[in-house]
Amino acid sequence: MRSVGVDLHKKMFMVCYLDGEEKAFRRYEIDEISRFKLELRKTDGVAVEATGNTRYFVNEIREYVSEVLVVNPRQFRVISDSVKKTDREDAETLALFLEKDMLPTVSMKDENSSQVKSMANTRDRLVKLRTVLKNKIHNILNAHGIQSRREEFSSEKGLRRILSVSVNESARIELEVIVEQILYLNEGIKKLDQEIKEKGSQLKGFENITSIKGIGDKSGSILLSVIGNIENYENEKKLHAYFGIVPRMSQSGDMIHYGKITKEGSKLGRTTLVQCTLIAIRYSPYLSKFYNRLKVKKGSGKAIIATSRKLLSIIYNTLKNDWIFEDFENFVLKQS
Repeated sequence: MRSVGVDLHKKMFMVCYLDGEEKAFRRYEIDEISRFKLELRKTDGVAVEATGNTRYFVNEIREYVSEVLVVNPRQFRVISDSVKKTDREDAETLALFLEKDMLPTVSMKDENSSQVKSMANTRDRLVKLRTVLKNKIHNILNAHGIQSRREEFSSEKGLRRILSVSVNESARIELEVIVEQILYLNEGIKKLDQEIKEKGSQLKGFENITSIKGIGDKSGSILLSVIGNIENYENEKKLHAYFGIVPRMSQSGDMIHYGKITKEGSKLGRTTLVQCTLIAIRYSPYLSKFYNRLKVKKGSGKAIIATSRKLLSIIYNTLKNDWIFEDFENFVLKQS
């Protein structure tokens, strides 16, 4: 089998063809991918790093080769920490490590999961922008001696009421523009929410994960889009690590020190998990007891992270074992 390493960029890609002792390099523009496909063999193995356009690239060449491996760039430090870093060097290193079967790969999520995750990230950015604009309204009103609470800006009625306050002309124009933008953002967020729920309901495991009290249609869709195929995780600890909610560990001699959580992986997935945990502890005696016991010992911050790991373990086992809860509070499963 010939090993093909691809250093992929937005506009071009460098390829190293490694066939035993023979080595060849080719440079292609992205719009020349058809020419690249003509050079491929059905017996080829291809390695490419995970980047923004990797999904497009993999989908284009998948049927022309025996396998395509998507490489985790964070784990593959040979390239990212390389002193001599050129496109040719990177492509050759990928081909060499592919030949030796030593590449740390990642699994490409299915199209539906990818779309849900993309929409969820867009929604998150719009929500943050809306918060910035609400804070700006609060600051403008405060500068004019007008007391306000940010909760007042959550409804259209509350936002419209702002336009009737007594401020100077410049501030009034500013408020009108901001209010208009917030209302527009509200519509966009609402539209994304509907699409996330609709697409999410088609994901494998949707009925399972949403049977856990505290995980709704939207949050369940987001969590599933982040997790992908549960079979990719050897155990629940692997899933904990993927969400970045495991402590950093350093060792010196016989001493092991545990620090703050790694915060690797999806920040949105981690935030969604914590939000679900805050709701779940209100319904689950098991999670509530665990959280309150740790809260007394370590404080609410560490307690909620530890409880989030517990909930993620429940999610892992629910998806892995195809569980559907009939009564999550009492851990009663639905009979099939």
